[in-house]
Amino acid sequence: MTAGTPLIHGTTSPIHGTTTAEHELAALQREHGRPLFALLLRLCDGDRQRAEDLAQETLVRAWQHPEALHADDFDSVRPWLLTVARRLAIDARRARQARPPEVGDPVPDDARVTADHAERAAAMLDVREAVKTLTPEHRDVLVLVYFLGASVAETARTLGIPPGTVKSRAHYALRALRRVLPGYTADLR
Repeated sequence: MTAGTPLIHGTTSPIHGTTTAEHELAALQREHGRPLFALLLRLCDGDRQRAEDLAQETLVRAWQHPEALHADDFDSVRPWLLTVARRLAIDARRARQARPPEVGDPVPDDARVTADHAERAAAMLDVREAVKTLTPEHRDVLVLVYFLGASVAETARTLGIPPGTVKSRAHYALRALRRVLPGYTADLR
């Protein structure tokens, strides 16, 4: 699209009943769409949907202001388009920041399903009772390694036993828990 091409609102083209403005808008999109979208994608922090929406809004503004596109002050409409796009992106960001955060967004399909508080509390009670059935040696290793997050070396130093003994006691403690808690076997691997 050149600077001297007139943009006439509502003039019907013989091709498929479209208007001259629609053809010129399509030409504008072909010529400047990629750089426009690239700029908006950066300004929208990679949000493709928002960038596409703002690119479309920029082209609507071009359609609403044909006089700006054909001013003799510049050779290309690209600077005007990029300026409008940048201002639209800034306005959209300010509008999002001014609104309070939305609550109650739908849960994504791939979100992890977690047990509710009552189920977690019941599971904790079951595990506590099961841990009480272990020998004191196995229980000490299990508590240090799995509940307090100590490493094998730290547990060995704390209990005054070799690291290999820590590993074998942890193994046998988990095996005993699997027998006592058959419904939790997937969690004890």
